Parts: sequence; structure tokens; C-alpha cells
Amino acid sequence: MANLSSDPVFQLVKSLTRSEKRHFRLFTKRQGTNEGLKFLQLFDVLDRLSDYEEERILEQMPELKKVQLPNLKANLYKQLLSSLRLYHANQNLDIQLLEQLGHARVLYNKGLYRQCLKLLDKVKTAAKQAELQHIALAAIDFEKQIESQFITRSLSGRADSLSEEATELAMHVSRAHELSNLALRLYGVYIQAGHAKTQEDYAHFEAYFRENLPDIDIASASFMEKLYYYQAHVWYHYLGQDFKACYRFAQKWVNLFEDNPEMKNIQSSLYIKGLHNLLAALFNLQYYSRFEQVLQELEQFAEDEDRRHTPNTEAQLFLYGYTNRINAFFMRGDFEGGVVWLPNLLKKLEQFQQQLDPHRQLIFYFKIASLYFGSGDNETAIRYLNKIINYQDTSLRVDIQCFARILRLIAYYEAGDDYELELQIRSVYRFLGKMNDQHEMQVEIFRFLRRLGSIPPHELKHAFVDLKEKLTVIAENPFQRRPFLYLDIISWLESKIENIPVQEIIRRKFSQLK
Repeated sequence: MANLSSDPVFQLVKSLTRSEKRHFRLFTKRQGTNEGLKFLQLFDVLDRLSDYEEERILEQMPELKKVQLPNLKANLYKQLLSSLRLYHANQNLDIQLLEQLGHARVLYNKGLYRQCLKLLDKVKTAAKQAELQHIALAAIDFEKQIESQFITRSLSGRADSLSEEATELAMHVSRAHELSNLALRLYGVYIQAGHAKTQEDYAHFEAYFRENLPDIDIASASFMEKLYYYQAHVWYHYLGQDFKACYRFAQKWVNLFEDNPEMKNIQSSLYIKGLHNLLAALFNLQYYSRFEQVLQELEQFAEDEDRRHTPNTEAQLFLYGYTNRINAFFMRGDFEGGVVWLPNLLKKLEQFQQQLDPHRQLIFYFKIASLYFGSGDNETAIRYLNKIINYQDTSLRVDIQCFARILRLIAYYEAGDDYELELQIRSVYRFLGKMNDQHEMQVEIFRFLRRLGSIPPHELKHAFVDLKEKLTVIAENPFQRRPFLYLDIISWLESKIENIPVQEIIRRKFSQLK
């Protein structure tokens, strides 16, 4: 993981584009105060530094005392955010509408109630159209406050209509929150523990899902209610490894945006996430032809010059676009082609390092290691697997931690490093002993690797065949099937049995995919 400075002001300065920096300097000069000049000096110093060093800041600003630095940084941070808010207002409708709510408050304080109500009505209408119902509800609450204090006689029955409007909006907002909370909690379970491994796990997930899923009439539901409803179902079925159902609801998620194309810019992140979840379902189903179609849709959206561009959406498009491009190499068995393509990924990975959480980075490292392993470069595969194994928080994605250790054992075996293989077997044994939940596949592979060194060469092929038969039986259990997509051990065993490269085995299987 990158050792980035944790200073928030420094991080914000380093995240600015050239045009954002130019805008900030113009924004600052409009204020024309001595204090403005001071925080602009601090901005210039931070902009020149490659790493945050307080001593160098004080050296370059000799008139600044150390005790003054925290307050100056706080002021700079506030001014940067104000400048960025102004700079990006045209690209963010919610920022514009919230600003207009502030303007309405100014009119209210001035006693200009009719003007205030007129502006609030505009805000409410625009917020409803953009499915920003929390802002529409804030506007209605403000209207109710004015109507309850002053006799405006703007419309007959105004009190009743406002009350009904507020009740309906509050119901939609509340239901959307219930659904988004459910989706988030299910995602949290997946990040911590992965998929259901037993019937008991599945029963637990199902009971939780049914208990917390609110009643909803899809026909009358708002856009966001529908979206979170589909999202919650995607995560529920993903946890239970029902990938066909996962595919159906992910497709509904994407179709919702296709039916409301204006929402692709308003809720870009959720549209991109929907495409990614659809791709994940197709990868798990090994439905390559449809997978490639959806991946092209994602890449075309990324290349669309008319779409909204923000650092957040660019990071998401990198994450999901490149993750699924690697998956396409896996499905085709084109490991050598993937290794040739990897420098593009590694360059982008460094560029977006700050925006990626540790979980995403671990996934990338595992996929990179798998590409190198499949191409026969065991040494480089081990180097990337070590990045996962040496990560301090071993509770994060325990399943990936375990697969990384097993793949590293196989890589040591393929590299002919018997000493390191024997050494690491003990380490993996200790790690597996600490795991609360183990896949049958993991246990069988480890048992095999533990006795691999004692198997005579002339009996190796029979041992590989025996393990393959055991794993094939395990793979027929729907709750044990998922690990084989992380680690295609059966294809590796077939390559050892037939004495041909593993990518040749996977290419042969690819020719049979839809």
C-alpha cells in the first residue's frame, strides 16, 4: 500500500487539477486581504512539496510561527472547499439546489416571503425531477414553516396540499433509506466474510434479508427506491451464490438507467456500479459473449466526452473497467496477453492509489498474481501474492488471504523451490487453523500440498488425478463452487495430468462458453 501523507490539507492540494488551481488563485485574489495572501502562500508551498514536511513549510514561510500553522491550514482548507464548490457547481445539481435553499433563507430573513416561496417551489420541482427527494423535502419543510407563520393566501387548500406532498415524499425517502441500509449491510457482510459457505449461512442471510426488506410497490416506487431495491437483491443473491438471480436484478438495475438516461449523469456512480455488478454476475456464470457486450458499454461510457467527469467517477471507471478487463483475460485463458497489457493497469493503479480502499487493492494484487502465474512467471506471481499476505489487517477478506497463501504454495512448487514450499506449508497450516470458516476445496488442496514432497515422481500423475476427482465432487456443491472462480485449481491439475500449460486448458474450455 502506498505511504501517502495523512494530512488532509496536503492531500486536497495534491488532488487539484491545473484548472482548479488557477480558479483557486483567482478566487483568493478577489478577497484582497492580508490573511488571503498568507493562506495563498501556504498553498503555493504545499503545491511545490512532494511530501508533507512541516519543517520545510516553516523554512519557506519564515514569518509564520509554528503555533500559527494549524489555524492557517484550517483556513486554507475552508477556502479550497469554497473554491471547489463554486468551480464544480455547474456539474452538480445538488450543490446548485442547496445554494438556492440558502438564497431562500436570505429572502425569508429579509421578510420577502412571496419571493422566498417562489424560489422554494422552483427548487422543489427541480429536485423532484432529478430524484433528489431529500432536497425537495427540505424545500417543502421550509414552505410549511412560512405558511404556518404568515397568511399568504397564495392558494386555497395550501396547507392540505403541502401536508400531503410532504407525507408522500417522506414515505419515499424513508423507504429508499431502508433499502439502501439493507444493501449496505449485505455488502458489509460480503466484505468481511465473503459468500455463504453452508446451507446454515444461506438460511441466516435469507432470514436477515426477508426480515429487513420493506414492502414496496415497484410500479409506484421512485427511481431511487427501485434502484436500492434492485441493489439489495443483487447483494442478497450474490451472498447466496445464486448468480442467475443476481444477473436478473443487476440487469434490472442497468435497465432502470437505460429507461431514465438523464440519471446516468446525475447518479453516475450508481450507474457504473450497476454495470460492474452485471459484469460480475456474467463472469460468475461464465457467459462470455454477453460479458464482452456489457464491458464494451462500460468502456464506451468511460470514453464519452459529454458525460460528467469527476475524480470520483474516473476512479470508479478505472476500478471496474480494469477489473473486468482482467476477468476477460481469465475467461479466454489469455494469460500471456494479460501480462503484456498489465503495464497499463500498473500505471493507472499508481495514479488512483489514493482513491482505492485496501480491499480493492488486495483484489487487484490477487488478479495480477493470477495472470503472472497462468503465464508461467511464478516469481512475479509470488511477489504480488506477498503484498496480500504481508498486509497487516488479515481480517479483511479472509477468503482472499487464504487463496493467496494456497496459490503461493502452488507457485513455489511450480518454481521448484522445495525449501520455501516446506517452510510456507507450516505458515499456511497456522493460518488455516485460525480461520473460523474453511472451504472444503481449501482443505483438500492444503492436504495435498502437505504430502506433495513425499510423493514419488512416478506416482505424481495418479495423485493429481485423485485430487481432481475429489475437487470435482466438491465443485458440484453450489455453496462450494465459488472458490473455483478465484482459483481455477481444476484447470491447473488438468494441465499437470496432460503435461501442457494451464492456459491451454482454459482456452479449450473457453471455446465451449456461450
